[in-house]
Amino acid sequence: MHTQFKLAVVGLAVLALAACSGNGSSLPGPSQASQSITHRGVSIGTGGVDASKVHIMRTANSPAIINSAPQTLRYGGGAVEHHTIVYVVYWGFNVAGSDPNGEQAYLTSFLNGVGGSAWMNTTHQYYEIVNSITKHIRNKAGMLKGTWVDSSTVPASPTDAQIQTEAANAEAHFGFNKDASYVVATPHDHNTSGFGTRFCAYHGAALSGGGEISYTNLPYMTDAGSSCGENFVNPGSQGTLDGVSIVEGHEYAESQTDPHPSNGWYNFQYGEIGDICAWQGLADTTLSTGKFAVQPLWSNAASACVLHTP
Repeated sequence: MHTQFKLAVVGLAVLALAACSGNGSSLPGPSQASQSITHRGVSIGTGGVDASKVHIMRTANSPAIINSAPQTLRYGGGAVEHHTIVYVVYWGFNVAGSDPNGEQAYLTSFLNGVGGSAWMNTTHQYYEIVNSITKHIRNKAGMLKGTWVDSSTVPASPTDAQIQTEAANAEAHFGFNKDASYVVATPHDHNTSGFGTRFCAYHGAALSGGGEISYTNLPYMTDAGSSCGENFVNPGSQGTLDGVSIVEGHEYAESQTDPHPSNGWYNFQYGEIGDICAWQGLADTTLSTGKFAVQPLWSNAASACVLHTP
């Protein structure tokens, strides 16, 4: 669809799944799923975010609802990013004091290494069907195709409409690609209202000059501290940036499997591939560019949250 986004609304869930045996890559099912889908028409803060048009990652300290229904992701008949790539615009990161914790370098390094990894390989099982042909998501090295520091002024609290405009600016800068995730990273103290209290990041679909694109609003994660993952895996200064890779990894996996919510792989009670497993079983994963904190992803094949897929 080209004029508006399908629903991916806000809600919480907790799953009780059986523990899985194996080599340590398979984890028990989640005790908390991501804030995503049960309450329609709810605003996220007062920043102009329409919760019916985006899919959020809830904060780590959000309350939960007990639920134990099946959590299999189902295919909605729409697109996935089967030749998946990512572009990042660091909006306003040229200003002194805009990146006090070094999030730009950390995020770029994470995205440079995530392609071809065993962590990202969990998305390979998911696919789209085009003209009766099944096209699986490909997990190849070199997914990060470009970064750009946009020196234009960032609003103190950008609305979703302004984030979408910046995503369209990124598309104009990098070029249109239907398999791309366009990430808008905002600097220190310039976060969309509701960040850190109602959500850590979100993704959705927006119109640009080239067509409909998948975009992510990625606030300055360390501004939220432990609410969005700081020190969730690693202690002290080693874990300051844990939330950057945990949250962007969550959004990137969901952008691959459900780029235009909720036409791709989705569960209308629990959400997307990252939602079912959010904020539990987190650990470091080793990429070609270093070790980074990540969450497990839901695998239909394993019927479990897994950190790695062979």
